Amino acid sequence: MLFSAPIDPTVGARPLAGRPTDLNGCPWHDVKSMLREVGLRPTRQRMALGWILFAKGDRHLTAEMLYEEAIKAKVPVSLATIYNTLHQFTEVGLLRQIAVDGSKTYFDTNVTDHHHFFVEGQNALVDIPGTDVIVDKMPTAPDGYEVARIDVVVRLRSKAR
Repeated sequence: MLFSAPIDPTVGARPLAGRPTDLNGCPWHDVKSMLREVGLRPTRQRMALGWILFAKGDRHLTAEMLYEEAIKAKVPVSLATIYNTLHQFTEVGLLRQIAVDGSKTYFDTNVTDHHHFFVEGQNALVDIPGTDVIVDKMPTAPDGYEVARIDVVVRLRSKAR
């Protein structure tokens, strides 16, 4: 058996924006549908990494975090393959890439427009709830360009006592 963790068919069952609508709640089937919908061949490694990424609902992972989860799940994969797969998934819209400090990159399984809190000291990225407008004055894009999206990362730290 490829995975040592049990599959919960109720997790990750809701369709997200930009995701296929034929999701049925079975993570294995849903990952295969997602990959085919965006034109990626559902190889064994893509399926395994997709299962780890998407079967637990919306989450934020670095390549290193995904690598550790893959090793624990007994998925034979290199860190280079993890990076390649994350970038392929991002290019086709299955993931959203969030850079923090220019040195740490998270991959978000929630590809809808939203912003994030970054919890310093914990290296945790958390969705900002709600759809409140954070940027109320958009700059004008140069001729020939349009704003693709805005990423706002609000840094948090514990208050000094």
